[in-house]
Amino acid sequence: MKDFDEEIADIIAFGRDDTLAFNRLYQRYHKSVHANILKLVKCPEASVELLQDVFVSLWQNRDRIQQDQSVGGWLFVVSYNMSLNFIRKKVKESLVFVEEYPLDLRTAETSAAEDEPIAVQLQLLDEAVSGLPRRKQQVFHMCRYEGKSKKDVADLLGLSVRTVENYLKDANRMVKDYLWDKYPEQVGKIGVILLTLYFV
Repeated sequence: MKDFDEEIADIIAFGRDDTLAFNRLYQRYHKSVHANILKLVKCPEASVELLQDVFVSLWQNRDRIQQDQSVGGWLFVVSYNMSLNFIRKKVKESLVFVEEYPLDLRTAETSAAEDEPIAVQLQLLDEAVSGLPRRKQQVFHMCRYEGKSKKDVADLLGLSVRTVENYLKDANRMVKDYLWDKYPEQVGKIGVILLTLYFV
């Protein structure tokens, strides 16, 4: 609870242009955000650049960040979107030699995932996570949003590492099933990669 209260204080200060508060948020989240990016793009150099882009975006959107909840979810979604954009760009570059490259693909500026507002993606993800049993919700937040290791989570919650692994596996499945069952069309816009790569 103390950590959460400290983070909310930093978010409020950060919204008022406090660079020290921003630096503390960076220190709190940069490792987990980098891990999420690297998991998708598989390129250390690109992942570092994307990490910088994510936090530049956080600073640029400081007046829009909700001040009553953790920024972990926002960073999670934005890092996913930026990583996916990077992957799309690389795929297009690798296909540039194809003479008969389809016009609709060549001229496409954005995808459904890019068009979907971050706020909507966050809302759906938060809704799914909020429906989890309390312990599984805690494990999900600590592992996915805060980037804590399973061992650290086990120590903090007084659980065995095996129990944390099982809780996280169950939570991932429940979130994925909830989104597929309740919002099948929206899941297509969020992106299958989010569900197949992040929720494993």
